[in-house]
Amino acid sequence: MESTHAPSPPPPRRGRGIYLLPNLFTTGGLFAGFFAIIAATQGRFDDACIAIFIAAILDGVDGRVARLTNTQSEFGVQYDSLADLVSFGLAPALVMYHWSLVSMGIDGPTARKVGWVVAFLYAACAALRLARFNSQVAQVDKRWFIGLASPAAAGLLASLVWTCFKLGYDGVELRYLALAATAVAALLMVSRVRYFSFKGGGHRHDRMPFLAVVGVLAVLAAIAINPPVVLLAATLLYASSGPLAAVWRRLRRQGDRS
Repeated sequence: MESTHAPSPPPPRRGRGIYLLPNLFTTGGLFAGFFAIIAATQGRFDDACIAIFIAAILDGVDGRVARLTNTQSEFGVQYDSLADLVSFGLAPALVMYHWSLVSMGIDGPTARKVGWVVAFLYAACAALRLARFNSQVAQVDKRWFIGLASPAAAGLLASLVWTCFKLGYDGVELRYLALAATAVAALLMVSRVRYFSFKGGGHRHDRMPFLAVVGVLAVLAAIAINPPVVLLAATLLYASSGPLAAVWRRLRRQGDRS
């Protein structure tokens, strides 16, 4: 006897469309990076640096929104990388160039070339860092970044420019400091130095410890008091944590062998 129950229809398949919500945040980050470039060309370096940090915040939000709403897509991944290249590659390099590196020309034609070459080096290393991250995202431990993440490198340069600009220091006077900071940040991005990613083990339901919540609140309060100086201290501490940890691990291994 045939069953009177009609077969249940197959579950609808989710199309490969472009999801609006997470890509709106990505577009906002792209806009902030583009605005930073425009502001730097006009000498508004404080606005340019603030825009880079806004782009970093939006970069952290878009991926989390995509996971929470289950709207991840390959398009979103690629779009996010292209936006990051503008916001954390081109924007910091051009902000640093217009603030200080352009003044390398007063030391001669060779120094002038060194200034824009180092700015390009930073942008190129940011592109290489993003490409390496995308190609190895499924192979690495999510607790660690290999090389300094491009948002952290951009935050280091932006906070340096912002702090010096607010304190009244001229980029011409600090051109060699700017040159060294840009080159070091560029090389750290493409290095094999390991940095803590603050993502835990990558489990969706991981919870933040209470002390971590208190620490985040304390950092936010300190940023509210003096944003450029606190952000410079935080990004400098994070950028130096990878090399210092690598030296400490090497010294400990040598001590265990002896």
